[in-house]
Amino acid sequence: MKVLMPVSEVLPDMSSLLLGPFSEYVFMQRALVGSIAVCLGAVPVGLFMTLRRMSLTGDAMAHAILPGAAIAYLLSGLSLIGLTMGGLVAGLVVAALAGWVARTTHLKEDTSLAAFYLISLALGVLVISLKRSNIDLFHVLFGNILALDNAALWLLASIGSISLLFLAFLYRPLVIECVDPSLLRRSGNASSIAHYGFLFLMVINLVAGFHALGTLMAIGIMILPAAAARFWTKTLDSILIISMLMSFTGCYTGLLLSFYFDLPTGPAIILSLGIVYITSLLAGLNGGLLGKCYTKRHLTG
Repeated sequence: MKVLMPVSEVLPDMSSLLLGPFSEYVFMQRALVGSIAVCLGAVPVGLFMTLRRMSLTGDAMAHAILPGAAIAYLLSGLSLIGLTMGGLVAGLVVAALAGWVARTTHLKEDTSLAAFYLISLALGVLVISLKRSNIDLFHVLFGNILALDNAALWLLASIGSISLLFLAFLYRPLVIECVDPSLLRRSGNASSIAHYGFLFLMVINLVAGFHALGTLMAIGIMILPAAAARFWTKTLDSILIISMLMSFTGCYTGLLLSFYFDLPTGPAIILSLGIVYITSLLAGLNGGLLGKCYTKRHLTG
């Protein structure tokens, strides 16, 4: 005869399963705080990237920071300041060069950015390989969020705070540009300020994501929550709130998966966010695939 466990015994087991790693291990607490700090700055920027159809641009920029981080790594090892400055300088230089080429030649900005991104990626991998360490290459490409220290947490929190302040300043022109780009261009310098200011926000958040998740995974935490949230609601404020909640949930779930199944933490977090996106794609109330199929059957039945 099967005996059911009392609810009072099941709940403590679930509590220890879900909260135990964060209450017992400091590195898990740091990882959770660091991922939340990254989400606070990166997710709102990622939302405007999807609205402005710049998702692939962000992916290119994520790889563009690699040579700067690689050169800094070659000179100073895994120095927090060195990697940050190297990635920041490389990202800003690539963004400026792509914009300059687009404005002085017949090439579009996406084409020039793709060219510089490919050059940057090849150069970055080549520089990292000079130390002939696969472990260090894995750290740079995929991050090591479980190794965040106090200095790294302060850096991530500072970048998140700066991003929110800049985004508050640029919020109105960014919204106008998403709705009617021509209106913003006719208003004078506001269009250029919004464009280059937004590129700056992209670069600094990609650098923050690089420290936590590596160059290959950094763009995921910006794009996936924003893309998933758009399947649930239509208003910008609601999309922003839902995307933030989804990003927190994905980071928390990814850390648990990494802890219990001994998975690489960065890919585990992005995979969790990917599951959230696929679920939203299928079951979302605002254009989800299952909802569309049900509507068609209802109309034809």
